[in-house]
Amino acid sequence: MESLLQQLTRGNALLLIIILGIGGTFQNGYHITGLSSPSPYIQRFINSSWYDRYEEPPPPQTVTMIWSLIVSMYAVGGLFGAFCVKLISGTLGRKKAMICNSVISIVAATIMLISKGAKSYEMIIVARILFGFSAGLGSSTHVMYLGEIAPRKIRGTVTLTAATFGSLGKLFGQLFGLSEVLGREELWNIVLCVPTFFSVVLLLVLPFLPEAPRYLFVERGDHEACKKALQSLWGKGDYKQEMDEMLVEQAAIEASPSKSPLQLLRDRTVRWQLLTMFIIYCTNQMSGMSMISTFSFDIFLKAGIPKDKIRYVTLGLGVSEIITSISCGLLIIEPIGRRPLFWGGYGVMSAIMVLVSVTLNLKDSSYWVPHITAILIVLFIVFFCGGPGGATATLQSEIFIQSDRMAAFVLLGTQRWLFFAGMGLVFPFMINAWNSYCFVLFACMCLLGSAYTFFILPETKGKTILEISEEFKTITVCGKSFLEEKSVETRL
Repeated sequence: MESLLQQLTRGNALLLIIILGIGGTFQNGYHITGLSSPSPYIQRFINSSWYDRYEEPPPPQTVTMIWSLIVSMYAVGGLFGAFCVKLISGTLGRKKAMICNSVISIVAATIMLISKGAKSYEMIIVARILFGFSAGLGSSTHVMYLGEIAPRKIRGTVTLTAATFGSLGKLFGQLFGLSEVLGREELWNIVLCVPTFFSVVLLLVLPFLPEAPRYLFVERGDHEACKKALQSLWGKGDYKQEMDEMLVEQAAIEASPSKSPLQLLRDRTVRWQLLTMFIIYCTNQMSGMSMISTFSFDIFLKAGIPKDKIRYVTLGLGVSEIITSISCGLLIIEPIGRRPLFWGGYGVMSAIMVLVSVTLNLKDSSYWVPHITAILIVLFIVFFCGGPGGATATLQSEIFIQSDRMAAFVLLGTQRWLFFAGMGLVFPFMINAWNSYCFVLFACMCLLGSAYTFFILPETKGKTILEISEEFKTITVCGKSFLEEKSVETRL
């Protein structure tokens, strides 16, 4: 029996996974953490730019508001990017959508580089919006592309590489933010543009790699191109089993044509899938993980970690995240399955957030308490990346058939980025007002996520997409299902 590495290297699959990774979720991961280290320099830049224009220092609340806009406008851009997934990926195809996405990233980097010389914090905001748009479009298309190239037996591992590259991007953001690398005041605008180098690499290499086979077969109806793409990715073979599975899905799509996001929301047959992913993404955003990544500097400062040591602690977070994500992809997700990773991960994360709240309140009681806080946050990241964070992209690619997938990605991407924008805008004020008690809110959200995935979520490991859809249709609560409710309405 072939090893995973042998399967990936028989064709161009491994190269395509790497190229998609550095142009997809890697970009989002980098921009989430890449803003943390240069944050004091950017806030000083806002002060100096304001003073140059108005010849007086800005009010502290104004600096906080501009800084919050710089953070949150990235998510607003991501929201628009996610909203355009169906339009761009459906019209151009997965490959051309990723190429177009890289061009947007390069334009954003150009604006960011110019902003410092122009003494314009408005240009930083514009660049962040474009970076966000690129991340929103690229992340969703990346996960979709992976789901459409992956054979069923290794689908979990292949799609989990999206989370791995996101973690790698966060690590690079922390690494390049070190003062020994690029984390100096005169280089803060260059630090924020590092991912664009990888966008250029994608732009040069991806045109020579194949389009997603499932997209070619199911949506374009080009069976010959699909077979050639499968052979290019996975080596020579007839791939009859994979194409027969696509044929069954194509027949299902002919009976149920492609839907718009609004039509999908009204469709009761996929309501459990949508509700499940809405709850999981809501829990992921409200678990505290995104805020730890974005505001790690502020959180560790509140915890009592010495200011000059914080960048090295955040680098340790990045290393923990990437190691856990890779381990989950290679060792955990296929043997254990998706469901235990969700309910178990959320449960442990909830307990850790409660302990973080306690240690933050006790930070002045002893010199070792801040170190306990740092260890707890590392453990939180380990259980997130080895659990819900790793399994989310895999689950999203498995539970929607081809005709529903792009509309679902639009809805879920919109929800994810709306939450990220709201949290990015509110969290700087929330941590100042609530201090450690904001982590109790995160603990409650994790507990709710654990309960939902334990009692409701079916296991999807090793099943076809149509089999998974049928399992969701059988879910009942208090002896009732959405489908039964629909049939009663029809008879009436």
